[in-house]
Amino acid sequence: MGKLQNMVGLLLLVLAHAGDALACTKTVRWYDDAPYAFRTAGGKVEGFDVDLAREALRRAGCAMRLVEMPFARALAELEAGRLDILPSTFRSAQRERYAYFSIPTLQSPNVLYLGPGVAEKYPLARLDDMLGTGFRLGVQIGVSYGDKFDALKADPRFQANMVPVTLRRNAWKMMSLGRIDGMIADQASAELEIGQLKLSDELRAGRVVVSTSTAMFAMSKQSNSADFVATVNKALAAMVEDGQYRKIRARYLRCPPGVKVLGCK
Repeated sequence: MGKLQNMVGLLLLVLAHAGDALACTKTVRWYDDAPYAFRTAGGKVEGFDVDLAREALRRAGCAMRLVEMPFARALAELEAGRLDILPSTFRSAQRERYAYFSIPTLQSPNVLYLGPGVAEKYPLARLDDMLGTGFRLGVQIGVSYGDKFDALKADPRFQANMVPVTLRRNAWKMMSLGRIDGMIADQASAELEIGQLKLSDELRAGRVVVSTSTAMFAMSKQSNSADFVATVNKALAAMVEDGQYRKIRARYLRCPPGVKVLGCK
C-alpha cells in the first residue's frame, strides 16, 4: 500500500510540473520581416527575433507560441493582455503604460532610403528638411521610427509628406516606379529586401539616420509579472555573456562574428 501511495504521489508531482510548464507558455508576435522573422520554404518560422525569444524563454522555463499579426494590432493585443511578448519594440512613455521592457536586444539604425534621382532633387540632411516640399515619404501604418519621427508626425506640414503603406516590400517597388520618393526602414531589413528584389542599383540609403534607438522585448503588464521580466532579462544577459546571442545574430545578421555588440556596428 505504501509503495502504491508513493507511486501516486510521484505521478501527481510529475503532473503538477507538467501543468506548470503548460501554464508558462508565452505568446510571441511574429510577422514576415526578414531577417527578424520569416517563414522558410519548409513552412517553419525562423529569424533573429524568433530564435532570441525562444532561447530566452527556454532559459526562463517557458515555452513559446508564435502568433502572426501586424505591428499595430500587436500593440493593441499587448495592451489588452492577449499577447504576452512583442519583440523588437522601441520604448516610449505611451507604451510604458501597458508594457514592461526588457534589456536592449538589438541596435539597428532606421535610415531614410531614397528612390532613383531623389537625392539630387531633395538634398536632405535631416528629416525635417522635407517640410514644405513635395517629398512623398512612404510610412508603414502603425510603425514608429523613433522620437524624431514621432515628434514630427504632429506637424501638419509633415503629414502632407506622408504616404501610408501597408507592406514594406510593396513600398520598395513603389519607390522604384517613382510613386513615392523615399521610405524609412531598419537598415538590416532594408538591405536584405532591396537585394532580394534586385533593386540595389536603384534604391540607396540617404544621409538621414532617423534613429539609432535600441529595440527591446515589450511584455504585457496584463499577463507578465515584474519577476518574470527580471527572469527574462537575466536570461538575455547570460546569452550575451556565454556567446549564444552572438551565434543567433550570426545566423541572420551580417556582423563580424567575434564582436560582442547588439546588432552590427
